[in-house]
Amino acid sequence: MTGRARTSAGLGEGFGGFSDAMEATVLSSPLLGGGLPTAARMHLDKAADRYHLTDVAETHLLQAAALAPGHVAVLIAFYRFYFYKGRLVDALLTVQRCLDKALDENLLGDDWRQVRAGDAAFSDWGALVPRFFLFCLKGYAYLNLRLGHLAEGRAAAEKLLEIEPLDRIGARLLLDVLDRLDDES
Repeated sequence: MTGRARTSAGLGEGFGGFSDAMEATVLSSPLLGGGLPTAARMHLDKAADRYHLTDVAETHLLQAAALAPGHVAVLIAFYRFYFYKGRLVDALLTVQRCLDKALDENLLGDDWRQVRAGDAAFSDWGALVPRFFLFCLKGYAYLNLRLGHLAEGRAAAEKLLEIEPLDRIGARLLLDVLDRLDDES
């Protein structure tokens, strides 16, 4: 994706997107980014370079997925592609896959609602795998809000504050927006 597409509307880590920094951190991690076949990386790069050609870029993403199914780098690339193309339903489906992957990688079970603060090192910002879970849950919350699923978005944002009360991920901002909407109704 182009730099403009990656940062359009200031979305980055502050809202629903994975930032360049988070993506680079994930890709450098042997836990999450390791094992990406060279050919899959090549297709991800081509998809980014051809972002403006939607069908071509998506074809490269599909080819990367065929080479590395379920790989975090491929999932993030799909998420960002759909997110910045405004295909929010597709982005939500993808972030749900990311969230499932994050639950699995953190050994948290299969339901984010059951996760507790002590289940992983959520307060250790240097702990990449728990931080990946937080980013996934935030993306899930944000997209649910954007799509009008306010109760689900609120539940996910509240869960973020419960498990990482320092709120370095910015869940409070999502809840503040919801509270303002409630006040206006």
